[in-house]
Amino acid sequence: MLFPFRDNNPTRSTPVVTYGLVAVNVVAYLWLSALPARQEQMAVLTYGFIPARVGQLIAPKPITVEIERRRFRTPEGVVAQVERFQFPPQPLQILLSLVTCMFLHGGWWHLIGNMWFLWIFGNNVEDRLGSPVYLMFYLGGGLAATAAQWLINPASTSPVIGASGAVAAVLGAYAITWPWARVESLVFLFVFFTIIELPALFVLGLWFVGQLLEAMQVLNLPSNQLAYSSGVAWWAHVGGFVAGLLAMPPLSDLVRRSRRNADDEPEDEAAAGPEVFL
Repeated sequence: MLFPFRDNNPTRSTPVVTYGLVAVNVVAYLWLSALPARQEQMAVLTYGFIPARVGQLIAPKPITVEIERRRFRTPEGVVAQVERFQFPPQPLQILLSLVTCMFLHGGWWHLIGNMWFLWIFGNNVEDRLGSPVYLMFYLGGGLAATAAQWLINPASTSPVIGASGAVAAVLGAYAITWPWARVESLVFLFVFFTIIELPALFVLGLWFVGQLLEAMQVLNLPSNQLAYSSGVAWWAHVGGFVAGLLAMPPLSDLVRRSRRNADDEPEDEAAAGPEVFL
């Protein structure tokens, strides 16, 4: 088992957006977990992304979402008790859920895992792109991740929540930009562990391969279990990582050229100073 905890890749600026994203995710989790169980479930259904609701944008008709309450054993076998919720076609709510789903988490470990990786790797990506572009990149990566999950099972009524798709885009961006940056990682082997420095490409590449293998297994499941049997949206991780991998080079080049042009041209006449004739 490999667990990264620090990279040796200095930055030039304070990653205010990365810090802000971590704060917003923590606040959103505290708000969600403070709700009564029934209201918490409704919040997840309302603000989480339900793939089947995308169809309502084309064919505006209600859909029914079933939530399993509990299972009990009967002489005929195990029976699941479910509760049904009906959602009318609400285009604004559906479109907003594409963004709000990125800030909800299903538990402390879900939240900590995502924020830990964002904390380690997000600051360098923000430093390279600048805060405004980085924020758009983060949200765009999350949207790409959600789209990948939707493509796998567009009829699913299971809500998708979590920042992992957007964070995966950050990991893809880091891997393609600083492949040889050193990442200090805890390596666990049975009951032994040690700390070693590894190239970012190895650490993040290993993470991606693990996500891809899990995602491929999902494709062999029956359609009624597709993509959500483990409770993890593996294809969102894969889609986000690939999106970050592809988007980072052109964005970096665009930002670099923009900064170069800004440095070459004075901001105003006063900043340029008086003209001097020789």
